[in-house]
Amino acid sequence: MTKQTYLTGITTSGTPHLGNYVGAIRPAIIASKVADNESYYFLADYHALINSHDPAAVRQSRLEIAATWMALGLDTDRSTFYRQSDIPEISELTWILTCMTAKGLMNRAHAYKGLMQENIDSGSSDPDKGISMGLFNYPILMSADILMFKATRVPVGKDQIQHVEMCRDIAQRFNHHYGELLVVPDVEVDENTPLITGLDGRKMSKSYNNTIALFGTSKQLRKQIMKIKTNSLEPGEPKDPDDSTVFDVYKAFASQDEIATMREDYAKGISWGDAKQRLYELIDAQLAEAREKYNRLLAHPDEVEDVLQAGAEKARIQSKELMLQVRDAVGLSSQA
Repeated sequence: MTKQTYLTGITTSGTPHLGNYVGAIRPAIIASKVADNESYYFLADYHALINSHDPAAVRQSRLEIAATWMALGLDTDRSTFYRQSDIPEISELTWILTCMTAKGLMNRAHAYKGLMQENIDSGSSDPDKGISMGLFNYPILMSADILMFKATRVPVGKDQIQHVEMCRDIAQRFNHHYGELLVVPDVEVDENTPLITGLDGRKMSKSYNNTIALFGTSKQLRKQIMKIKTNSLEPGEPKDPDDSTVFDVYKAFASQDEIATMREDYAKGISWGDAKQRLYELIDAQLAEAREKYNRLLAHPDEVEDVLQAGAEKARIQSKELMLQVRDAVGLSSQA
């Protein structure tokens, strides 16, 4: 089997919630411990600047998200863990790719089209109102992230598939003009990765304000879980586990035996209070050790910084090598 190179970016906006953990962080950390593959994990702080213009918030989010991944067990010795902004070659490659990318391709990006349609629907005379070039060029920066480290597999959610497809188009166009320098990646969507619902029954998302924080205190965790929306069925009345947000979240953390037992208790009419308490105890126990490590890392940011600097040093060995080749290919080499 051919060795694969995986790359995953984590946007430094806000604090991770349970949905982020189950859908992205947990499977990525498991993958980081597979010896047969090469893995790159980076804090996408350039991407964060598209929507966040608060310097203090950006700094805090970078620390919190790095500490989250480290506390949950990311193997930073076997994988490469770095900040996007610590790799200056990414910005250089982004500009070179921008000069090769057709504007029409960017016009088709879902995020851009969606915001433009919102402006049109609101009656604005300017369909591009409030849309920055950062947002418009987002897929090119993402392409530079992927192509810089010759990623062969890019695990993404379904909403990000188009960006990887654009990356493939950009890489193929570059290679057509300058030779086969860039590795054309494949997208990987794990259909088995659960997408857990939030407090109101919709997909857990910061945009819906329905999240459960990953590393709040034990008391905060219980308070948020107790807010999960349920129906009006009384204790003793059978309940449908397949139409229950409490059970949906429970499945993402429980063993098969625990799930089977909870399903039986739903049929017997477990009260919503007891079901939520059981969910709280399960998650609290699983996150207790990582929460303690996370809080220690926040109190000692120098430890986080040391890991990120080591990761950047390792990453730049490859980024500098590729950019020497790219610069030479496009005519920017310092050698005659």
